[in-house]
Amino acid sequence: WVQLVESGGGSVQAGGSLRLSCVASIAPYRPYCMGWFRQGPGNKREGVAAIYMGDGVTTYADSVKGRFTISRDFAKNTVYLQMNSLKPEDTTMYYCAAGDGFCADFTRDYNDWGQGTQVTVSS
Repeated sequence: WVQLVESGGGSVQAGGSLRLSCVASIAPYRPYCMGWFRQGPGNKREGVAAIYMGDGVTTYADSVKGRFTISRDFAKNTVYLQMNSLKPEDTTMYYCAAGDGFCADFTRDYNDWGQGTQVTVSS
């Protein structure tokens, strides 16, 4: 069982930035993918960004391309999500996930999930 702990959420004004972090208690699998998802009450879960921890290949949702950047520190089992030019519609809970193998697309299954961190963007 792998524990994923997110941090870095908060409240900002539109146009501002936040940086989310997700630390895995252990390297869950080798190789593995880590992703960021978001979901609000009553809404469908949406994939935001994912990164393959082996070579750093990334995947982004169209809604965040050019604004969000996912990166990793392989040695620390940590993934980051730099969020710039935030919009009110980015407001929701953000979750980190880890899964074995390549990232492929956001429809793949992930084995472990974090508790989530809230991001609130005011207009």
